[in-house]
Amino acid sequence: MPNDVVVAEHHGRKDYHDPPPSPLIVAEELTQWSFYRALIAEFVATVLFLYVGVSTVIGYKSTTDPNLDADQCGGVGILGIAWAFGGMIFVLVYCTAGISGGHINPAVTFGLFLARKVSLIRAILYMVAQCLGAICGAGLVKAFQSSYYNRYGGGANTLSDGYSKGTGLGAEIIGTFVLVYTVFSATDPKRNARDSHVPVLAPLPIGFAVFLVHLATIHITGSGINPARSFGAAVIYNNDKAWDDHWLYWVGPFLGAAAAAFYHQFVLRAGAVKALASFRSNA
Repeated sequence: MPNDVVVAEHHGRKDYHDPPPSPLIVAEELTQWSFYRALIAEFVATVLFLYVGVSTVIGYKSTTDPNLDADQCGGVGILGIAWAFGGMIFVLVYCTAGISGGHINPAVTFGLFLARKVSLIRAILYMVAQCLGAICGAGLVKAFQSSYYNRYGGGANTLSDGYSKGTGLGAEIIGTFVLVYTVFSATDPKRNARDSHVPVLAPLPIGFAVFLVHLATIHITGSGINPARSFGAAVIYNNDKAWDDHWLYWVGPFLGAAAAAFYHQFVLRAGAVKALASFRSNA
């Protein structure tokens, strides 16, 4: 998440400065070790995220399998799966925020790109690193739990029976909107300056947002809200059902991220009004 916030003291009150918009193309990034370190951090974080998340899903299904006379009330349950995904996001954002910004999600990267928080080059390569990390994370689960992996669906996201594609798309849009809106709010420099007397740990609300969205949408789409998570699991599982409605897990999150970026930047932060005022003052 953006962390280049400058806070200054003026006449007993906190002032703040928004970081300048990121240029569309920053070719110098390709020559900096810090950029490649950030890509590695995004890759490793997504590997760990998929490994823990998919392992939890498969573990839950294996402990509640009716064919094995398993206890249907056993295992971690849906609540536990939501905690696994939300908790891992909290941990991984906390660990990587100072290195890469802790995106771990192409939809988050896309939203921050639209808000001019990251350059086009960084956004594209972050998404590539995230998708590759997701594939490797799901691959580790299959390698370590091969006997359970295919039997229990490989942790791949699919549209549940009884729900239309429109319902699934709406669930992904709204779920991702909640997540990306939380990201913008938790990392807002104005909020951090204004509420500096209140200790705010940005990864906590972000992880909690993932947890809550999973509770609301896991029974509809499996709660994608992260194209890399859905893509990595689908690639390794590679079943027709996993690919049938896969477009939902890209279109929905990207639309939700775009809506959250617009809402926060242009409505709550009045970006359009500020731009118009600046234009008039220079006229």
